[in-house]
Amino acid sequence: MRKQFMVLGVGRFGSAVAIELERLGHEVLAIDRSERAIEAVADYVTHAVTADVTDLEVLRTLGAQDFDAAVVAIGADERSSIMATVLLKKLGVRFVLAKAQNQLHGDILTMVGADRVVYPERETGIRVAHSLTMPLAKDYFDVGPGYGLAKVMVDQRMAGKTLAELDLRERFGVTPLFLRRGDRVIMNPHREERLQIGDELTIAGRDEQLQQVLLL
Repeated sequence: MRKQFMVLGVGRFGSAVAIELERLGHEVLAIDRSERAIEAVADYVTHAVTADVTDLEVLRTLGAQDFDAAVVAIGADERSSIMATVLLKKLGVRFVLAKAQNQLHGDILTMVGADRVVYPERETGIRVAHSLTMPLAKDYFDVGPGYGLAKVMVDQRMAGKTLAELDLRERFGVTPLFLRRGDRVIMNPHREERLQIGDELTIAGRDEQLQQVLLL
C-alpha cells in the first residue's frame, strides 16, 4: 500500500531513508535548509523542498498533518531536531521517527513526543526505511538490492496454522529460514510445524513479497 512520508533533513542518513522509501514505492517529500542537499536528492524522491522545518506555518503549508509518518533526520543541530519533532506532533502527525545524536538527545526526543528514536550508528537509513513500511516486522536485514530478511512475530493471524497451511513459498515466494520459540531456534522449519503466539519467524525474499506476508 502506497504511503506518504516526510523526511526532514537529507544528509547521509536522511537521504538514505528518503531514497529507499521512494524505491519501495512510496511518496516521499524531502525537506532541508540546504539547497545543495535538496538538489542531491531531488531526482530520487517525489518532492524535494528547501525550507525551515522549525517553522510551524511552513510545515502546515507543506501539509505535514496529512502524511502517514515523518522522519526527523536533522544532523548535528539538536535544537532544530527537537523543535521539528514538537511541531510535527503538534500538527497531529501520526508517527514521528527521530534520529538522535546521543542518549540524552534521544531521551529528550522521546519526552517531546517522538514515537520512535533511532541512533544512526546502530541503524542504517535503509533498515529504518524498511521498518517504516513493514511495521509488523520485528526487524529487517538488507541482503542485496530489492532483497532482505524480515523477522515476523506470529500473532492471531498465523497462530494455529502450519507452514504448509500458510504456504508462504507458493503464495508469496518467500522462504522460511528460522523459527524461534523461546530459547529454541529451528533452522529450515518443517512444513508441518504449527506456529504459536509469540513465535518469531525469519523469512527471506524480495522486499515486495515480504510486505505482502506482513499484510496477511
